Amino acid sequence: MAKLYVVGLGPGDYDNMTVRADRALRECDCIVGYHVYVDLVKDRYPDKKTLTTPMTKEADRCRMALEAARGGENVAMVCSGDSGIYGMAALIYELRGEDKEPEIDVIPGLTAACSGAALLGAPLTHDFAVISLSDRLTPWETIERRLEAAAKADLSVVLYNPASHGRPDHLRRACEILLRTLPEDRPCGVARNIGREGQGRELLTLGQLRDAKVDMFCTVFIGNSATRIIGGEMVTPRGYRDV
Repeated sequence: MAKLYVVGLGPGDYDNMTVRADRALRECDCIVGYHVYVDLVKDRYPDKKTLTTPMTKEADRCRMALEAARGGENVAMVCSGDSGIYGMAALIYELRGEDKEPEIDVIPGLTAACSGAALLGAPLTHDFAVISLSDRLTPWETIERRLEAAAKADLSVVLYNPASHGRPDHLRRACEILLRTLPEDRPCGVARNIGREGQGRELLTLGQLRDAKVDMFCTVFIGNSATRIIGGEMVTPRGYRDV
């Protein structure tokens, strides 16, 4: 029976790819995914057939992967970060339904919350929430309620998909929602192009974050009430020193 791997690539560079992900890509016959993610790996696995779709065609690419696996090919559906965090794993299961074939093997990867946090210091050492600002699939009213709840719960917050050409003001709107509860001087950070060319970071306050220039390749971090900047690094203590 052919197998369908749903592979989290991590941030995109080989150093941050898991051994399991590398093994799946070596063993597969075909790599399927959003063209940007396939481009990250195809040179390392040049003997593999590739199938790609543009953005917003998630269901199409999952059907392509399922069809290829049902046709007898071992297939790797690649996702940036982790395959189960804003990735394709759930959709693959939905489209396969109650069938048992093809066999699915979900392979986790290093999500941007982890890799971006490491770039900024240690901002997620205590409880945190991950929220996407993309309202293509989630109503903005739902996103707003989640932002409000995270702020009131004093959670550190990680924002995925903070802005795009079609929604350039979503980060500003999110900051204004958070500022209803949080102070303007709350430490924040932006991780850019994690693990890729142009990687960088920026430390700033929540008030400054409201006007920051970000795009889809940025991950944004908002600290909790204990977060502070120590030696130029964003740090959220868990309280071990006080025990």
